Amino acid sequence: MFKKVPFIELDTRLKRLRTIMDAQNQGWELAVVFSKINLYYFTGTMQEGMLLIPRDADAVFWVRRSHERAINESLFPVIKPMDSFRDAAASLGIIPSVAHIETEVIPFAFLQRFQKHFPVREILPVDAQMAYVRSVKSNYELSLMRKSGESHRITLEERVPGLLLEGMSEVDLAGSLYAQMLQEGHHGVARFGMFDTEIAIGHIAFGESSLYPTSFNGPGGNYGMSPAVPLIGNRERKLKKGDLIFIDIGFGVEGYHTDKTLTYIFGKEPDAHILREHNICLDIQYRLAEQLKPGAIPSAIYENVMSSLPPGFQKNFMGYGNRQVKFLGHGIGLVIDETPVIAKGFDSPLEENMVIALEPKKGIEHFGMVGIENTFIVTPAGGQCITGNSKGLVPVFNGA
Repeated sequence: MFKKVPFIELDTRLKRLRTIMDAQNQGWELAVVFSKINLYYFTGTMQEGMLLIPRDADAVFWVRRSHERAINESLFPVIKPMDSFRDAAASLGIIPSVAHIETEVIPFAFLQRFQKHFPVREILPVDAQMAYVRSVKSNYELSLMRKSGESHRITLEERVPGLLLEGMSEVDLAGSLYAQMLQEGHHGVARFGMFDTEIAIGHIAFGESSLYPTSFNGPGGNYGMSPAVPLIGNRERKLKKGDLIFIDIGFGVEGYHTDKTLTYIFGKEPDAHILREHNICLDIQYRLAEQLKPGAIPSAIYENVMSSLPPGFQKNFMGYGNRQVKFLGHGIGLVIDETPVIAKGFDSPLEENMVIALEPKKGIEHFGMVGIENTFIVTPAGGQCITGNSKGLVPVFNGA
């Protein structure tokens, strides 16, 4: 029923993690994986449990629930059942003095329960090492992302215009769009690594809704369902002639995401000043993509582009008003917000087969967000787009 992650993938990923741990943390004793995303990455199944990776012994995936499903889904060589951490601790005999864990995602109370049976002297982070291993995609992973990208392209470039009708609400569009995404092969969720971040489909906004403040760390916004659910769209905001339609959504196939934003204008051609601002964003995307080559420094790419923007363009660029974000693109894979990031502080060179979503966007008062987003593979020839070539700001006249 399920396609299994090939054994060679799992084996290679674990070996790469061990290699980088040896290089960066000489004498490390034990790495422990708890989060469902990293568990899936290293074992090929997403169960409740933990992966123990001793430096000098075989890794063991200890599963509380469901061991049966883990065995059915995974080609990981050693999967054992446990009732509690006590079972896994007993298997080690001597507990190491230091454990490397995912400090970015493990709650304090959970860590205390772990340390009750694994009384390690020191906890150190392993987040950066795992993020690096995941950032360089294999051919297997790239094949899934290309598949996602093509379905993403079809959805936004070919299907969305036929869904737009005058008088529909943002929620109406969200429902129709989600059904279309599932039909095109979407895996149903949009996953983020940011702490306590929820997102259902993405940002679906008409006109000024895309300028509304949001806690989400991105340039766009929307009104959302309510203060309790500031997501999906708004039932009261209805589509009318002249509206910009801003759709920023993730798509995914078998766990792997692509990210894409496309804008449309309903019932008319865009005004000249709006088209001009949009086209500058489009040009920025092309310039960024040209620089996505192995060896390029993300922070240098960011500085190069930001310092060369036309006079006055930085106002409302990458966010409206004082809500500007400090990046131009982000890594993507099993979650939408991976490393590297095209931003200050990211100084490690890009590597071939990293995958990055570029999203230059600008807010225009009373109108909404213009701009573009596509997903690119880092290659020696520059970024290879896998989500389509539409220039965006697409006029749509049906139902107007």
